[in-house]
Amino acid sequence: KKDIPAVNFIIHEIHCRRNIEICPYCSDSIPKCEMKNHIESEHVQVTCKCRMTMENSLLKDHEASTCPLRPVLCQFCDIQLAFNKLQEHELYCGARTEPCGACGRNVLVRELKEHPRVCG
Repeated sequence: KKDIPAVNFIIHEIHCRRNIEICPYCSDSIPKCEMKNHIESEHVQVTCKCRMTMENSLLKDHEASTCPLRPVLCQFCDIQLAFNKLQEHELYCGARTEPCGACGRNVLVRELKEHPRVCG
């Protein structure tokens, strides 16, 4: 899959046919002696804690960005919880009130960042 000088092409092609295979799953060029290990480590099916099944090579990205059970922090109290529980938690958590240090009024936690503009 790369440009080869014409002078070296026949020798290169013989070497590749003898030593390299194309992975049937990802189309990467893999040394024949490593193909079994490549398939077992990259393409074996695994199950995430959310019960979704995927290739092992995709699990890390899934757990970091799309898994509904990935850990996230509440923007109001910094407690860590599962992503699929975040919206419900933040609706409740942001509806709590705290007194403003400047004006003394009780302010919704979700409005604390904006409150200084209208305070007093």
